This record gives sequence, C-alpha cells and structure tokens, in this order.
Amino acid sequence: MSIEVWAPKADRVRLRRLDESGESVVEDVEMSAADGGWWTADVRLADGERYGFMLGDGDDVRPDPRSRRQPGGVHEASAWFDSDAHAWTDAAWAGRQLAGGLIYELHLGTFTPEGTLDGAIGRLDHLVDLGVTHVELLPVNGFNGTWNWGYDGVLWYTVHEAYGGPAAYQRFVDAAHAAGLAVIQDVVYNHLGPSGNYLPEYGPYLREGSRNTWGDSVNLDEDAVRSYIVENALMWMRDYHVDGLRLDAVHALLDHRPVHVLQEIAEGTDALSAHRGIPLTTIAESDMNDPKLILPREAGGYGLTAQWSDDWHHTAHVALTGETIGYYEDFADLDAFRKVSEGGFFHDGTYSSFRGEKHGHPIPAAVPNWRLVTFAQDHDQIGNRAAGDRLSQTLPFDRLAAAAVLTLTAPGTPMLFMGEEWGATTPWQFFTSHPEPELGEATAKGRVAEFEKMGWDESVVPDPQDPETFRRSKLDWAEPGREGHAELLALYRELAKLRRARPEFTDPSRHGLSARAVEAEGGRVYELRRGALAVIVNLSDAEAAVPVASGAGILLATVEGAVLDGDRLRVPAGGSAIAAPPL
Repeated sequence: MSIEVWAPKADRVRLRRLDESGESVVEDVEMSAADGGWWTADVRLADGERYGFMLGDGDDVRPDPRSRRQPGGVHEASAWFDSDAHAWTDAAWAGRQLAGGLIYELHLGTFTPEGTLDGAIGRLDHLVDLGVTHVELLPVNGFNGTWNWGYDGVLWYTVHEAYGGPAAYQRFVDAAHAAGLAVIQDVVYNHLGPSGNYLPEYGPYLREGSRNTWGDSVNLDEDAVRSYIVENALMWMRDYHVDGLRLDAVHALLDHRPVHVLQEIAEGTDALSAHRGIPLTTIAESDMNDPKLILPREAGGYGLTAQWSDDWHHTAHVALTGETIGYYEDFADLDAFRKVSEGGFFHDGTYSSFRGEKHGHPIPAAVPNWRLVTFAQDHDQIGNRAAGDRLSQTLPFDRLAAAAVLTLTAPGTPMLFMGEEWGATTPWQFFTSHPEPELGEATAKGRVAEFEKMGWDESVVPDPQDPETFRRSKLDWAEPGREGHAELLALYRELAKLRRARPEFTDPSRHGLSARAVEAEGGRVYELRRGALAVIVNLSDAEAAVPVASGAGILLATVEGAVLDGDRLRVPAGGSAIAAPPL
C-alpha cells in the first residue's frame, strides 16, 4: 500500500502511526518527495488505525487532507477507513432518475431524536409512505464541534463522527436503496470552515487575497486542488453508492480555466453513471439565474443535471405570506407566478431592485421543466430568518394546504424540507457548537448584527451557540399523529400520489403549460394549467369561479364546498382544488 499526500509547501513530511487510542506513537515513517509536490510512503494501514502527517521538522500531527474518519475531531489524527469492507446489499438497485422525482431535504442531527445516520434509517418508511424518491442530506463532512448545519466543514472526505462515521453512512445508503430511495449528498466546495482547516499548511488550497461571502476562496488555479474536489465528488458516488450531489453555492467558485470545475464534475459523474449503469444526478445551487449550469456541453453549458430556482420559492413565499421586504419585493409583481411557472426564472435579464441591476438569463424553451428544483421551504429560507420560523409557525391550515398544492403541482422537481409535510411547529434555527469561545462569541454577535440591519429586534435572534437552539430545531415525531398535523400529512401524501398518477404533472415540456395570477377581493387567485388539467389556489377572501375543461372532475380539494358548476370550478375563499377530465 502506498500512502500519498500533496504537500508542496513542506520540505519534509513524515507519516506518524499511532495506537488505537491515538495517544501513543507506534512508528514515524519518512516520506519520499515525488513530482508535483506529492509525498509517498510504502505503508500498509489497518482499518481503524490512527495516523497523521508531520510537516517540516515539527512534531505537530495534522490530519490527512483526504481522511475518511476523524474519531477525535478535526484537530486530531485521522483513522484509516477501508471503504471496501462494507458488504453491500444493493446490487439490484437500478437507481432513480430525477425526472418525476420528489426530493426530501433533511439535516441528520435534527431529523431524529438520535441525530444519527442509524436513527435516520428508522424513519425511511415515513419518506416512502410520503411518496419521496430522493433523500437529500445536508453536508456530513467533518467540522469542529458536535453540531452545526454542516457548511463549516474542513475535511471534505470525512463523515462527521457524531452522525456515525463512514460505516454508518454506508449502512444508511444501503438501507435507503432497499427502501427504494435515492440519496443525494449536499457538498460544499466554495469555502472551508473557520476551525480545523489545516489545508493551507500543506499547499495553496486557498487563493490569497480572494474572498467570498464565507471566507477565502478555493484556489481552482491549482491542478491538485481541482483534483481534490472532483475526486471527492466521485468518491461519494463510487465508494458510498450515493446517487447524486447537491453542489452548494456554485456562484462562489471562482474558476479562470476554459473548462469549469463544474463541467469536470459533470463529465466525471456521467462517466461513472455509465460505468455503474444507473442514473447519477448533479444539482447546483446558484443565485445567478444562469441556465449555463444545466445546458448541455455542446451548447456551451456545464452539463449539470439540475439547479435550484430560488425565484420560484420567492414567488410562492410572497403569495402565501404577503412579505415583500428585501429580495421578496420584486416578487409581489402580479406576473411573477406566470414567469416562474412557465419559464423557470422571474429575473431572466430583468432589473432586480434587491441587487440594483439587471439579473439573470432566460432558460431556453427546450430545457425540460424538471431540471429546476422548486420548493416553498428549505434549510436556508427558514434558517436564515431571524427566529428560524417555518411557514407552519405563522400561517393557518388553509395557507399551509395551499403551499402543499403549489409545491407538489409545480412544473419543476419539487423538494420538501423535513417536517414541512405535517406542518412541524419546531423551528429550524441557525446553530453552532464552536469549542473556541472567541469564535462562538463572534458568530453570535455577527448573527445579531446581521438582523439588526434588517430591522429585527435582537431579542428574537437565538444564540447559535446555546445548545437549546440546536435542541429546539429537532423534529417532534409525535406531531404527525396530532390533529391538524395528520390532516396536512394526508394531503401531502395524496398530492404526491396524484403527481405520480397524472402524467401532466411530470410532463417535461412547456407545451400546454400556462399560469397566471389574478387580483381578487382581499388577495389573489393562482391558476396553473397543464393541458386540460387545472390547479386553482384561491388566496383571496371571495369564492373563485374559473373555467375548466369539458368533462372535468375534481381530483382533489383542500376545503369543502369546491364544486363543478357546468364547465366552471368554484373554489371557496382560502381553498385549493385540482380538476381534470379522466385519463
């Protein structure tokens, strides 16, 4: 076995082997310099064996940049992990394409009381019953502390030990496949966390003098750094049998090369998909409204599978809540619902008042609808509110029902955030557990300052370092059986079933697709049409009467009193309904 590490900044590198506790030195092995800043040593490490690298003449042990396990945390020695030791049982797994899918986003630490991968396995049946096809996990890579959202990772190849480590991750994916669920892993390649990042001691992983929102930008001018990212992406799908990746904030990836690193990831994913014989998915999060991400490479795009549409979220949020502050302001436009439903983006070259300039590009008509992931709630749009409040904490049942209808009938690929399906009353707040007091204090103060600028009272902003902030954000699994929650859960299940049954909802083309919002007494009425199928969401104070196709029947209604009157569908105030002729 040859152990390798890229450390062009070091003039000497030693591999230190430790006992199982990680406290006693077993052996120090001098490594040999190789081309391109690489160092090698012929050493065979056993599964679970602790080890690390010493750079230069010092005795400080640093974790392996490609470590799979960190039993003692990100500041301690690594533990060797044999990814081939797991006896996979998913040989018959044929995968799931994203088209026609329903994504469920969850955070392992707050999804279950246990906050572990094994704990999440026990709730997979709930997702199957709901109609979910893809489970999307927030980042699981190693970070300093016990709990946080996962976006402060510093060792991208690891699985956080508190979640169960890499072996538990393999068990989770195996169990998900057995249940018929694909797994999408959220990965962060645009920055590194503030504590435990030793990569700059090894080499120029970060670009000096270049920062983004979260810190120093990643140095994509270095071949070895690009390989570090692309190989990590492929690792999840190869060694852990993951079915796809959600790529965090790709607009922050500063890349000067003719072939963007996202294209390299897409090409590698396509090759691995062909080799494995199953569909593999890459989903980008971007605030640029640029279809280049998902256009095919022959059309000048990067060839990713899909991208999030924040514009759809903003439109739905304004419709449901009436909030129009900050970036929500533009989405009060009466035409916003039509534009995001028919074209994907609201800002497609139009002026954005939030940015103070024109923003976005139109999506070509040939791009299938399902390549946009659409949602009414997600971890960011809830957690980045001052109090981390969900829609269910402020809206009545009829509005939550409307959110369900809008989300699960949208032309894109719908995504739910954990607990949304039953109207969870637990918040999803911003939480951290930085062991360094100064970092914890700075994080808390920064959070308060951020919301003071937006006019929020300091008293409503929870301390991210307070363990109660984390505990409050855990789902309450007793709620789905309670009055009100059970009815909403039943609606989500019915909508997911209807989405599978009616081909209009998963039709990838824009043919026969139209949408509009009309002013009505005390609000608006939203209409989405897919051929002869009509979705009506009445967010006004008066009954809405809208034309439907001849011979149509009511497929679903969220309130009593929705009736067909000839070729008109009458929907009471606050109600939603779906009507169509029989197949």
